[in-house]
Amino acid sequence: MQRLPLPHKIQITTARIIEWYQHYNGKVYVAFSGGKDSTVLLDIVRRIYPDVPAVFSDTGLEFPEVRQFAMSRDNVVVVKPEMNFRKVIEVYGYPVVSKRVADTVEYGHKPGSFRWKELHGEIMRSNGTPSEFNCEKWCYLLDAPFKVSSRCCAVMKKRPMKKYAKETGRVPIIATMANESRSRRATWLRMGCNAFSGKKPSSQPMSFWTEEDVLEYLYTYQIPYAPVYGEIIKTDGGGWTTTGEKRTGCVFCAFGAHLEKAPNRFQRLKTTHPKLWSYCMKPWEEHGLGMQRVLEYIGVPIE
Repeated sequence: MQRLPLPHKIQITTARIIEWYQHYNGKVYVAFSGGKDSTVLLDIVRRIYPDVPAVFSDTGLEFPEVRQFAMSRDNVVVVKPEMNFRKVIEVYGYPVVSKRVADTVEYGHKPGSFRWKELHGEIMRSNGTPSEFNCEKWCYLLDAPFKVSSRCCAVMKKRPMKKYAKETGRVPIIATMANESRSRRATWLRMGCNAFSGKKPSSQPMSFWTEEDVLEYLYTYQIPYAPVYGEIIKTDGGGWTTTGEKRTGCVFCAFGAHLEKAPNRFQRLKTTHPKLWSYCMKPWEEHGLGMQRVLEYIGVPIE
């Protein structure tokens, strides 16, 4: 399905949205981050059902341009987390490497536990070969002079959305795509776009889209989007890219930063948003986020 032309993908996505909306008698909402993916989703949904609310979690972690754009849309419900990012770091730890690795480190301190074994490369497949989920490369984070955790997203985004859903009885439509991670692809293959069963029903009608589909949609239909992305242009290979940020997400999140070529997200942040960069890197005891020592510890350049 990922190889289908964009018009076909729009048709399928539209059908999934209609199916979801009708199943829940219109008691749905769009999880709206202000990023380009959810901007496309919101546009498609409102072409069919103009009154569906968009719900934005005002975490304080968004690029200022993304937050301003999200707040400027019609019928946006703003929810807020119970903790700010600094408190999440203090209570749980820093989001580094990836959600899976951070989770493994957070719960991997007990010798002999499953996660401890993953961090020491001791989990084996049934055929006797090492598990692909072993992450011994990051074992040294068990001794890091700071806490590591994957809980930031749950605290800052998922909990406020869950609270909204519980209070209103609405169910979410989300712009996640299967190519963003192995776990999301596995979920899509198992559940499809519309997951009606389970305790947390959710619709992900763009699961089979790609990054370039999103950019092509925004460009083709001239949809307004957050200016932090810059312009959408054609690449020499015939694809699509942006002249500004490629992904926005949470400004201070370090998931995947170790994989980026220079200039990485933090190096770009120093140029584009120097005040945010300064707060991010400032030592904890000086009321900053203390991320300079964290990023240096895992080998991520900051300037």
